[in-house]
Amino acid sequence: MYKRQHKKISTGGRDEKFGLSFNEFTTLCKKINEMKNLRLVILGRQGSGKGTQCLRLSELYRTIHISTGDMLRAAVKAGSPMGLAAKEYMDAGLLVSDEVIIGLIEERLQNDDAGQGVLFDGFPRSIPQAESLEVIATVSSVISIEVPDDAIVDRIVGRRMDPETGEIYHVSFKPAPTEIQDRLVQRPDDTEETVRARLGAYHTQTAPLADWYSERGLLIRIDGDASIEQVGASVEEAIASISCCLLYTSDA
Repeated sequence: MYKRQHKKISTGGRDEKFGLSFNEFTTLCKKINEMKNLRLVILGRQGSGKGTQCLRLSELYRTIHISTGDMLRAAVKAGSPMGLAAKEYMDAGLLVSDEVIIGLIEERLQNDDAGQGVLFDGFPRSIPQAESLEVIATVSSVISIEVPDDAIVDRIVGRRMDPETGEIYHVSFKPAPTEIQDRLVQRPDDTEETVRARLGAYHTQTAPLADWYSERGLLIRIDGDASIEQVGASVEEAIASISCCLLYTSDA
């Protein structure tokens, strides 16, 4: 008589497929389940660590990370109808229209992996964009990584690049080895004047978006003036809370 073979993962061993211990595997399953079907917008000004956290969360929760810049490059390379439309704007040196960006996002959300959860990174940037996003996707929640302007200035102005390797260092947070410090350069757009100008644009164009989402009961503010690990832990706690609330609502 045929008997189905059930593979067991002992608490002391490692799963052959995923290369994880039992505890790591169950933690991964829990994370994936928390994020399943969630569609989160991650807000934060340049230098807030938003991109770093999105990449970290994408790996941790096995979810898709929608970065408009990456998505545009991929669509152009693939030659999709929306990618070709975007290429016309880019070749002309123009900003890609909201209509094309929304079209690209809608294309991406048709893929099966979107059911595992979605992180929107860098979009929306304005209330009109958020209103357009509402038409094609239900946003579960919005996490805003908050960092004071002066801390942002310190983070960006202190960056130095090694022109030979492209490696980024920081004069305070990640000093370069002594032997290469003489060849480090500061990128032209990392000056205090440029950074403060970008912050001004953020406050004018994007900051009101947080209030717009807050009025809809979707905004969670996270203190981003901390280590990557501390901010990450706060974001994970927020996601667990969002997942729990949505589960409770759906069962009610």
